[in-house]
Amino acid sequence: MNTLTSKELHSKEEILEAFPVMNQLRTHLNENTYIDLVMEAKEKDMYRLFALYDHGEIVAVTGFKPMITLYYGRFIWICDLVTDKNKRSNGYGEKLLSVVHEWAKENGFERVALSSGLQRSDAHRFYEDKMGYDKVSYVFKKEI
Repeated sequence: MNTLTSKELHSKEEILEAFPVMNQLRTHLNENTYIDLVMEAKEKDMYRLFALYDHGEIVAVTGFKPMITLYYGRFIWICDLVTDKNKRSNGYGEKLLSVVHEWAKENGFERVALSSGLQRSDAHRFYEDKMGYDKVSYVFKKEI
C-alpha cells in the first residue's frame, strides 16, 4: 500500500506546518520571516510550495517558480528542495522532484533547473546520478 501523497500548500497553516522541514535547508529563517517570504513570493512571483507526506507526516518540501528566460525558455526554477534529515535515503526527494517534473509537463514547461551549494556533494550526486540532471553552469551572487 502506497502511503505517500503530495499536496500544494496554500493556507498559512499548511505553509507553517512545513516550516520544520524547510528550516533544515533554510536555517537562517524564523517562522515569521518564512511565512512572510512565502506569502509574498506566492503573491508576486508565482512561487509554489509542495509537501510530500508519508502516513500523514511531512517528509519533504519543495518550492519552485515557473519562469521564462531567453536562455532556458519556459522552465521551472526549483528554489527549495529538502527532505527531513531523519528520513533521507527513502526515495522522498526523488518522488517530490518527480511531482515537480509532472507539474511542469502538465503546465507546458519544457525543463526544470536548480542551483545547489558547492558543499552539497551528496545532493549533486542525487541530481546527476539519480535524477539525470546535467551540471550546466555556476551561479554567482553578490550582496548589495
